Amino acid sequence: MIVDTSPDLVRRLLHAQFPGWADRSITPVKSFGTVNDLYRLGSDMVVRLPRRADAAGDVQRELEWLPRLTPLPTAIPVPVCQGEPGEGYPWNWSVLRWLDGENPVVGDFPLVARDLAEFVVALQRIDPASGPASDRGGPLVDRDRETREAIDQARDMIDAEAATAAWEAALQAPQWSAPPVWTHADLGPGNILVADNRLRAVIDFGVLGVGDPAVDLIPAWNLFTGSARAIFRSTVDVDEATWERGRGWALSISLIQLPYYRDTNPVITANSLHVITEVLRS
Repeated sequence: MIVDTSPDLVRRLLHAQFPGWADRSITPVKSFGTVNDLYRLGSDMVVRLPRRADAAGDVQRELEWLPRLTPLPTAIPVPVCQGEPGEGYPWNWSVLRWLDGENPVVGDFPLVARDLAEFVVALQRIDPASGPASDRGGPLVDRDRETREAIDQARDMIDAEAATAAWEAALQAPQWSAPPVWTHADLGPGNILVADNRLRAVIDFGVLGVGDPAVDLIPAWNLFTGSARAIFRSTVDVDEATWERGRGWALSISLIQLPYYRDTNPVITANSLHVITEVLRS
Protein backbone atom coordinates (compact mmCIF):
# COMPACT_ATOMS: atom_id res chain seq x y z
CA MET A 1 0.00 0.00 0.00
CA ILE A 2 1.29 3.46 -0.99
CA VAL A 3 -0.14 6.42 0.90
CA ASP A 4 -0.44 9.84 -0.73
CA THR A 5 0.44 12.87 1.38
CA SER A 6 -0.04 16.61 0.97
CA PRO A 7 0.77 19.92 2.67
CA ASP A 8 -2.80 19.91 4.00
CA LEU A 9 -2.22 16.55 5.70
CA VAL A 10 1.01 17.82 7.24
CA ARG A 11 -0.74 20.91 8.59
CA ARG A 12 -3.54 18.84 10.09
CA LEU A 13 -1.06 16.50 11.74
CA LEU A 14 0.82 19.46 13.17
CA HIS A 15 -2.35 21.12 14.42
CA ALA A 16 -3.31 17.91 16.22
CA GLN A 17 0.09 16.98 17.66
CA PHE A 18 2.50 19.96 17.52
CA PRO A 19 0.27 23.05 17.33
CA GLY A 20 3.17 25.41 17.97
CA TRP A 21 4.46 24.68 14.48
CA ALA A 22 1.13 24.47 12.66
CA ASP A 23 1.27 28.04 11.31
CA ARG A 24 4.71 27.65 9.73
CA SER A 25 5.11 27.50 5.97
CA ILE A 26 4.92 23.97 4.54
CA THR A 27 6.67 23.37 1.22
CA PRO A 28 6.98 20.03 -0.60
CA VAL A 29 10.61 19.04 -1.21
CA LYS A 30 11.30 17.80 -4.72
CA SER A 31 12.60 14.25 -4.53
CA PHE A 32 12.93 11.31 -6.90
CA GLY A 33 12.71 8.84 -4.03
CA THR A 34 9.78 6.49 -3.64
CA VAL A 35 9.71 5.67 0.07
CA ASN A 36 9.17 9.00 1.87
CA ASP A 37 7.61 12.38 1.21
CA LEU A 38 9.42 15.42 2.59
CA TYR A 39 7.96 18.82 3.48
CA ARG A 40 10.07 21.76 4.52
CA LEU A 41 8.67 23.26 7.71
CA GLY A 42 9.59 26.91 8.00
CA SER A 43 13.26 27.53 7.29
CA ASP A 44 14.93 25.14 9.70
CA MET A 45 12.98 21.87 9.84
CA VAL A 46 11.62 19.15 7.56
CA VAL A 47 8.72 16.72 8.02
CA ARG A 48 9.29 13.17 6.79
CA LEU A 49 6.28 10.97 6.06
CA PRO A 50 6.80 7.32 5.01
CA ARG A 51 4.64 6.39 2.03
CA ARG A 52 4.83 2.62 2.46
CA ALA A 53 4.40 0.23 5.36
CA ASP A 54 7.83 -1.28 4.83
CA ALA A 55 9.38 2.14 5.39
CA ALA A 56 7.42 3.02 8.51
CA GLY A 57 10.04 1.45 10.78
CA ASP A 58 12.69 3.79 9.36
CA VAL A 59 11.36 6.60 11.55
CA GLN A 60 12.02 4.73 14.77
CA ARG A 61 15.41 3.50 13.57
CA GLU A 62 16.57 7.03 12.83
CA LEU A 63 15.21 8.45 16.07
CA GLU A 64 16.95 5.76 18.08
CA TRP A 65 20.30 5.52 16.34
CA LEU A 66 21.16 8.82 14.65
CA PRO A 67 21.98 10.59 17.94
CA ARG A 68 24.53 7.83 18.67
CA LEU A 69 26.48 8.28 15.43
CA THR A 70 29.19 10.61 16.69
CA PRO A 71 31.65 11.88 15.84
CA LEU A 72 31.23 12.18 12.06
CA PRO A 73 32.93 14.65 9.72
CA THR A 74 29.73 15.37 7.79
CA ALA A 75 26.32 16.63 8.84
CA ILE A 76 23.56 14.03 9.21
CA PRO A 77 19.86 14.41 10.06
CA VAL A 78 19.06 15.57 13.58
CA PRO A 79 15.71 14.22 14.79
CA VAL A 80 13.53 16.77 16.57
CA CYS A 81 10.48 14.67 17.41
CA GLN A 82 8.27 11.80 16.35
CA GLY A 83 4.67 12.14 15.27
CA GLU A 84 2.01 9.47 15.62
CA PRO A 85 -0.68 8.14 13.27
CA GLY A 86 -3.63 10.46 12.85
CA GLU A 87 -5.81 12.46 10.45
CA GLY A 88 -6.14 9.37 8.27
CA TYR A 89 -2.36 8.85 8.08
CA PRO A 90 -1.48 5.32 9.33
CA TRP A 91 2.14 5.44 10.56
CA ASN A 92 4.61 7.27 12.76
CA TRP A 93 6.37 10.21 11.11
CA SER A 94 9.19 12.53 12.07
CA VAL A 95 10.39 16.12 12.20
CA LEU A 96 14.09 16.72 11.62
CA ARG A 97 16.43 19.68 11.28
CA TRP A 98 16.71 21.01 7.73
CA LEU A 99 20.06 20.44 6.00
CA ASP A 100 21.15 22.68 3.13
CA GLY A 101 22.62 21.36 -0.10
CA GLU A 102 21.73 19.87 -3.47
CA ASN A 103 21.77 16.32 -4.74
CA PRO A 104 24.89 15.82 -6.89
CA VAL A 105 24.97 14.84 -10.53
CA VAL A 106 27.09 11.89 -11.58
CA GLY A 107 30.63 12.95 -12.48
CA ASP A 108 34.27 13.46 -11.64
CA PHE A 109 34.21 15.36 -8.35
CA PRO A 110 37.43 14.55 -6.46
CA LEU A 111 36.72 16.68 -3.38
CA VAL A 112 33.27 15.20 -2.89
CA ALA A 113 34.73 11.72 -3.40
CA ARG A 114 37.32 12.28 -0.67
CA ASP A 115 34.76 13.81 1.68
CA LEU A 116 32.33 10.92 1.22
CA ALA A 117 35.06 8.30 1.66
CA GLU A 118 36.12 9.98 4.90
CA PHE A 119 32.51 9.88 6.05
CA VAL A 120 32.32 6.13 5.29
CA VAL A 121 35.56 5.46 7.18
CA ALA A 122 34.43 7.54 10.17
CA LEU A 123 31.08 5.74 10.28
CA GLN A 124 32.85 2.38 10.34
CA ARG A 125 34.95 3.46 13.31
CA ILE A 126 31.94 4.08 15.56
CA ASP A 127 31.37 1.31 18.09
CA PRO A 128 28.85 -1.11 16.51
CA ALA A 129 27.92 -2.77 19.80
CA SER A 130 24.18 -3.56 19.95
CA GLY A 131 23.59 -1.85 16.60
CA PRO A 132 20.80 -3.27 14.41
CA ALA A 133 21.75 -5.65 11.64
CA SER A 134 21.75 -3.95 8.26
CA ASP A 135 19.17 -5.13 5.75
CA ARG A 136 22.03 -4.97 3.27
CA GLY A 137 24.76 -6.26 5.52
CA GLY A 138 24.77 -9.94 4.68
CA PRO A 139 26.41 -11.99 1.93
CA LEU A 140 25.71 -11.23 -1.72
CA VAL A 141 24.50 -14.76 -2.30
CA ASP A 142 21.33 -13.86 -0.39
CA ARG A 143 20.44 -11.65 -3.38
CA ASP A 144 21.32 -14.19 -6.05
CA ARG A 145 17.84 -15.29 -7.09
CA GLU A 146 16.42 -11.77 -7.13
CA THR A 147 19.40 -10.42 -9.07
CA ARG A 148 19.28 -13.14 -11.73
CA GLU A 149 15.53 -12.63 -12.14
CA ALA A 150 16.15 -8.92 -12.67
CA ILE A 151 18.79 -9.64 -15.33
CA ASP A 152 16.28 -11.79 -17.18
CA GLN A 153 13.56 -9.13 -16.92
CA ALA A 154 15.88 -6.40 -18.23
CA ARG A 155 17.35 -8.27 -21.21
CA ASP A 156 15.96 -5.72 -23.64
CA MET A 157 17.85 -2.90 -21.84
CA ILE A 158 21.23 -4.39 -20.86
CA ASP A 159 23.90 -6.86 -21.93
CA ALA A 160 22.50 -9.75 -19.91
CA GLU A 161 25.43 -12.07 -20.49
CA ALA A 162 27.98 -9.49 -19.37
CA ALA A 163 25.85 -8.59 -16.34
CA THR A 164 25.58 -12.26 -15.38
CA ALA A 165 29.34 -12.72 -15.67
CA ALA A 166 30.01 -9.64 -13.52
CA TRP A 167 27.50 -10.81 -10.92
CA GLU A 168 29.03 -14.28 -10.76
CA ALA A 169 32.50 -12.75 -10.35
CA ALA A 170 31.24 -10.74 -7.37
CA LEU A 171 29.75 -13.87 -5.82
CA GLN A 172 33.18 -15.49 -5.93
CA ALA A 173 34.80 -12.76 -3.80
CA PRO A 174 35.73 -13.91 -0.27
CA GLN A 175 33.07 -13.14 2.35
CA TRP A 176 33.52 -10.47 5.03
CA SER A 177 34.93 -12.31 8.04
CA ALA A 178 35.80 -9.43 10.40
CA PRO A 179 33.33 -8.01 12.93
CA PRO A 180 30.43 -6.04 11.40
CA VAL A 181 30.69 -2.27 11.10
CA TRP A 182 28.20 0.58 10.77
CA THR A 183 26.92 1.14 7.24
CA HIS A 184 24.57 3.70 5.78
CA ALA A 185 23.69 1.10 3.11
CA ASP A 186 21.93 3.48 0.70
CA LEU A 187 24.55 5.97 -0.48
CA GLY A 188 22.87 6.97 -3.72
CA PRO A 189 22.94 10.49 -5.19
CA GLY A 190 19.50 11.19 -3.72
CA ASN A 191 20.83 10.72 -0.19
CA ILE A 192 23.86 12.97 -0.57
CA LEU A 193 23.88 16.78 -0.36
CA VAL A 194 26.68 18.91 -1.82
CA ALA A 195 27.47 22.60 -2.12
CA ASP A 196 30.46 24.40 -3.64
CA ASN A 197 31.89 21.06 -4.83
CA ARG A 198 32.10 19.67 -1.29
CA LEU A 199 30.02 17.16 0.63
CA ARG A 200 27.61 18.95 2.96
CA ALA A 201 25.42 16.19 4.41
CA VAL A 202 24.36 12.57 4.18
CA ILE A 203 20.66 11.91 4.69
CA ASP A 204 18.07 9.09 4.84
CA PHE A 205 19.43 6.53 7.27
CA GLY A 206 16.37 4.29 7.01
CA VAL A 207 18.43 1.14 6.33
CA LEU A 208 21.26 2.04 8.69
CA GLY A 209 22.79 -0.95 10.43
CA VAL A 210 25.89 -3.03 11.06
CA GLY A 211 27.25 -5.51 8.56
CA ASP A 212 29.66 -5.87 5.64
CA PRO A 213 31.23 -2.49 4.75
CA ALA A 214 31.15 -3.36 1.05
CA VAL A 215 27.64 -1.95 0.63
CA ASP A 216 28.92 1.58 1.32
CA LEU A 217 31.24 1.41 -1.68
CA ILE A 218 28.39 1.78 -4.16
CA PRO A 219 29.05 5.53 -4.77
CA ALA A 220 32.14 4.43 -6.71
CA TRP A 221 29.72 3.40 -9.48
CA ASN A 222 26.47 5.28 -8.86
CA LEU A 223 28.06 8.71 -8.38
CA PHE A 224 31.76 8.99 -9.25
CA THR A 225 33.64 8.71 -12.51
CA GLY A 226 37.26 9.21 -13.53
CA SER A 227 39.72 10.36 -10.89
CA ALA A 228 36.94 10.74 -8.31
CA ARG A 229 36.37 6.98 -8.30
CA ALA A 230 40.08 6.35 -7.79
CA ILE A 231 40.23 8.90 -4.96
CA PHE A 232 37.20 7.37 -3.29
CA ARG A 233 38.80 3.93 -3.47
CA SER A 234 42.18 5.00 -2.16
CA THR A 235 40.60 6.93 0.72
CA VAL A 236 38.29 4.14 1.91
CA ASP A 237 41.34 1.84 1.62
CA VAL A 238 39.60 -1.53 1.38
CA ASP A 239 41.02 -4.84 0.18
CA GLU A 240 40.31 -6.26 -3.26
CA ALA A 241 37.66 -8.68 -2.00
CA THR A 242 35.66 -5.92 -0.32
CA TRP A 243 35.92 -3.75 -3.44
CA GLU A 244 34.64 -6.62 -5.57
CA ARG A 245 31.69 -7.18 -3.21
CA GLY A 246 30.96 -3.46 -3.39
CA ARG A 247 30.91 -3.75 -7.16
CA GLY A 248 28.46 -6.61 -6.76
CA TRP A 249 26.24 -4.55 -4.46
CA ALA A 250 26.16 -1.66 -6.94
CA LEU A 251 25.29 -4.05 -9.76
CA SER A 252 22.63 -5.97 -7.84
CA ILE A 253 20.85 -2.88 -6.52
CA SER A 254 20.72 -1.29 -9.97
CA LEU A 255 19.64 -4.47 -11.72
CA ILE A 256 16.76 -4.96 -9.30
CA GLN A 257 15.71 -1.31 -9.59
CA LEU A 258 15.74 -1.32 -13.39
CA PRO A 259 12.70 -3.49 -14.21
CA TYR A 260 10.86 -2.24 -11.11
CA TYR A 261 11.12 1.47 -11.98
CA ARG A 262 11.49 1.42 -15.75
CA ASP A 263 7.95 2.71 -16.37
CA THR A 264 7.48 4.87 -13.27
CA ASN A 265 10.73 6.65 -12.31
CA PRO A 266 12.95 7.85 -15.17
CA VAL A 267 15.59 9.28 -12.83
CA ILE A 268 16.17 5.98 -11.01
CA THR A 269 16.01 4.10 -14.31
CA ALA A 270 18.67 6.33 -15.88
CA ASN A 271 20.95 6.05 -12.85
CA SER A 272 20.52 2.27 -12.77
CA LEU A 273 21.55 2.01 -16.42
CA HIS A 274 24.53 4.24 -15.72
CA VAL A 275 25.64 2.08 -12.79
CA ILE A 276 25.33 -1.15 -14.77
CA THR A 277 27.39 0.36 -17.58
CA GLU A 278 30.07 1.59 -15.19
CA VAL A 279 30.27 -1.76 -13.40
CA LEU A 280 30.66 -3.64 -16.66
CA ARG A 281 33.42 -1.26 -17.73
CA SER A 282 35.39 -1.52 -14.49
